[in-house]
Amino acid sequence: MDDILPRAFYNQPTVDVARGLLGKLLVHGGTAGTIVETEAYLGGDDLASHSARGITPRTRVIFGPPGHAYVYLNYGIHECLNIVAEQEGAAGCVLIRAIEPVCGIELMRERRPGARKDRDLASGPGKLTAAMGITRALNGADVTRGPLTVRDRAPGRKFEIVTTPRIGITKCADWPLRYLLKSH
Repeated sequence: MDDILPRAFYNQPTVDVARGLLGKLLVHGGTAGTIVETEAYLGGDDLASHSARGITPRTRVIFGPPGHAYVYLNYGIHECLNIVAEQEGAAGCVLIRAIEPVCGIELMRERRPGARKDRDLASGPGKLTAAMGITRALNGADVTRGPLTVRDRAPGRKFEIVTTPRIGITKCADWPLRYLLKSH
């Protein structure tokens, strides 16, 4: 079985974590997929980050220890999964935007019956959480242990990464903090 990423992996700059998560395996509830797209949210001057206004009951997890899930409801419809980066007390998180399903595909199809093709099962942040059964009940979950984990598939494996501006936001939208595997 692939190794679960240790807390030290997340205790580094958010951009490094966002790039480093590409190609890793996201695992939850009988499903798994290769992470193929991420976005970095930096806090502080990054007005697109939920943490830009400081610590609130909603954002407290972002300022906590690295390696925890920050799951929130977007547009009152879709739940989105972020993973906390940086050292405790500093804000930073990585939105997991898309995965390539590799395990539990039948279960993903049941959860996302409207998906026409397997590649559409988890091709966006809301689709991903629906397909994998990730809900706000996992907000604050430690991704270094427990039901939601990220695993290292092939240490040292190289991927070509494409960097673009983030999408689906209005503030700081031109910042080049979206990362995806070129093959996807």
